[in-house]
Amino acid sequence: MRAEERCETGRHMLAHASFDSWRVSAGVLLESLIDQRIYFGRLLRGSEAWPDLQAVAAALADSIRQLRVDEPGRPVIVSPFHYVSQYANIYVVDELRALLGLESIAVVSGVPRDLYGDDHAQIPGVSVLYTYDDHNRNGLGLRVARALKRSGVVVVFADVPPFTMHRFPMETVGVSMFGRRARIHHGVFRLGKQFDALLMPFYLRFEQGRFSAELLKPMPLADPGAPQQLAHYIEAALTDNYPRCLVVGHPAMYAFAPAR
Repeated sequence: MRAEERCETGRHMLAHASFDSWRVSAGVLLESLIDQRIYFGRLLRGSEAWPDLQAVAAALADSIRQLRVDEPGRPVIVSPFHYVSQYANIYVVDELRALLGLESIAVVSGVPRDLYGDDHAQIPGVSVLYTYDDHNRNGLGLRVARALKRSGVVVVFADVPPFTMHRFPMETVGVSMFGRRARIHHGVFRLGKQFDALLMPFYLRFEQGRFSAELLKPMPLADPGAPQQLAHYIEAALTDNYPRCLVVGHPAMYAFAPAR
């Protein structure tokens, strides 16, 4: 997405909030550089440690372990928001899998497969159930449900605005964001209600060469107010870290949806 379009979306969405246009413009380039650095670093060295991202994974693992004590048997949907780098997010997910002692962890991703090479060869423990370029959505909900029952944890990027599903009929839910009516994808709520699951959202930061993350309070997806709570989280993340958001600049964002 072109730099000026990213800035224009921010000016419209964030109203009077100030942001650094240069940092906003550089977001897509930064994502590509980080993606390639993580992918090719692993390819050349076989494995590579990123202590900052490992610390994020450790914090998530600690939160999930505590939830298992407080809410035994209740499944968790881990939700990275679309910030900084998808490869960085998946690195965190793979580290989380290892810390939880899982052989594999299922992910519903929004990024085409194998952008730089064979992703599965590098991260065999991450089972990608669907990506943006995958035309086979049949039975996706069933595959996610089976993975959630099997391991108690799956990964869904729940801050999905409607435009990302434009090739297929969209199921969206109405919310309020930035004082206006908006739409977010409904799939995570349907799944969460079925299993009485908790959503654990977080988003990455990257400043001055260091990664960090904001871990948001887990929320019960079966609650009637869950869609609006997630909308509040998305709104807060955009306000707080707009330059590092990966989906800004697309004309639809959260305001547009078809009949569903």
